Amino acid sequence: MNISREQVLKALESIRPYLQADSGDVELIEISNDNIIKVKLTGACSSCPMSIMTLRAGIERSLMREIPAIKRVEAVSY
Repeated sequence: MNISREQVLKALESIRPYLQADSGDVELIEISNDNIIKVKLTGACSSCPMSIMTLRAGIERSLMREIPAIKRVEAVSY
């Protein structure tokens, strides 16, 4: 199953207010052919020691609940 950029962006919108409340945010970077979502944590989230927990327990869990075809979510840093 192909995952559309619009699906992921819509799902991210439901998470975004929680990240922004802590001066952070998330940016969609890529959707791979094998349904791995790559995101970039920005703002306070980019340097937070709890960012891995935010990624796994918050972002990944929410996205996978909305879009079951997602295999995992990975953070990238540029």
